[in-house]
Amino acid sequence: MNQLNIVAIDLAKHVFQVCTVSPHNKVLGNKQLSRSKLAASLANISPAIVAMEACYSSHYWARTFQAMGHEVKLIPAQHVKPFVRGNKNDRNDALAIAEAFKRPDLRFVPIKTVEQQDIQSLHRIRDRLSQQRVALMNQTRGLLSEYGLIAAPGFKAFRELVTSAIDPANQGLSPVIKQEMNQVLEDFHHYTAQIKKTNRQLIQLANQHELCRILLSLPGIGVINATGLYSAIGDGSQFAHPRDLAVWLGLTPRQFSSGGKSFNGAITKRGNRYLRKQLIHGARAVVHRCARKDDKLSLWVNQLVARRGANKAAVALASRLARLAWILLQRRQCYEPQFSG
Repeated sequence: MNQLNIVAIDLAKHVFQVCTVSPHNKVLGNKQLSRSKLAASLANISPAIVAMEACYSSHYWARTFQAMGHEVKLIPAQHVKPFVRGNKNDRNDALAIAEAFKRPDLRFVPIKTVEQQDIQSLHRIRDRLSQQRVALMNQTRGLLSEYGLIAAPGFKAFRELVTSAIDPANQGLSPVIKQEMNQVLEDFHHYTAQIKKTNRQLIQLANQHELCRILLSLPGIGVINATGLYSAIGDGSQFAHPRDLAVWLGLTPRQFSSGGKSFNGAITKRGNRYLRKQLIHGARAVVHRCARKDDKLSLWVNQLVARRGANKAAVALASRLARLAWILLQRRQCYEPQFSG
C-alpha cells in the first residue's frame, strides 16, 4: 500500500476534483474532471489507492473503482475538515482528503453492497412516508380543532375524526372543508398502504439474509432494526470490539476528563441518528416486558429500572443490545436467553 499513488477525489454532481499524491508525498496533479471523464480517467491509470469522503454517491463510485482494480478507502467527512488549509475550494478539499488518509489509526467507512443500499433506501423511503403521515395528521387535528372537533391520539381515532368531519349529517363544517377532509383521508390511506408495502419488502429481505435472521433473534430487534443494522454495518467486522459499535451509534456516555479526574455525562448522540432512535424504541418495548421474565438480561434490566428509572434503563439496554448484536454477528449464531443456576 505504501508504494501506491494516492488518488484523492472530492466528489460532486458534475465536476470532480482529482488530486494525485506520490508515495513520497509529492503532489503529481490536482485537476478537475467532468462526470463523464472521471471513470475513464481512473480506468487508464495503474492500480492506486482511491481516497474519498464518505458522502453523496461515494459508495457507487467506490464499487466502480474497485471493479477497476483500485483499492478504495472512504473517510468520514468529519475527519477531513481539520486538514483543509487556506480558503475553502475544491483543490484544497481534495488535498485535505489525501492528507487525512495518511492519519494513523483512521477508521474507514466500509463500502456498501448494492443489497445494503437497497435496504437503506427502503428505510429512508419508509421514514419519509411516516413523517409525511404524521405531518398530515398533526395539521388536520389542528385545523379541525378550530371547528370544535377533537379526538384522542392514534390512527384509529384520527380516522374516526376525519370520517365524522365529512359525515353529511355534520352541519358544523362547510362543503369546502369537507372536500379537503376527503382528500386528507385519501392521502392518509395512501401513506399507510405505502408504508405497509415497504414493511413487507423489508420482511422479505430480512427472511432471506442470514445476518438479519441472527439479529432478529435478539429481544427488541425486529425487522426494522435488523435490516437497518445490516444495511449500516454489514457483519460488523469494521469494529474491533462490541463497545465500538455502541460508541459509533452514540449510545455511550460523553466523557469529561482533565487533570486525572474523569466524569461521565449523557450519551454522545453521535453517529447514525435513525438507528439510535430505532434501537431505543426497541429497548423501551423490552423494558416493559422484563418484569415478568427471569432470564439474566431481564433481571439486569429490572434492577436497572429500580435504580435509575425506565428511560435510562431503555438507553442502557439499547447500548447492550448493540454490543450483543456485534458479538452474535461475529459468532454467526442466534441469541439464546441465559438463566441463572
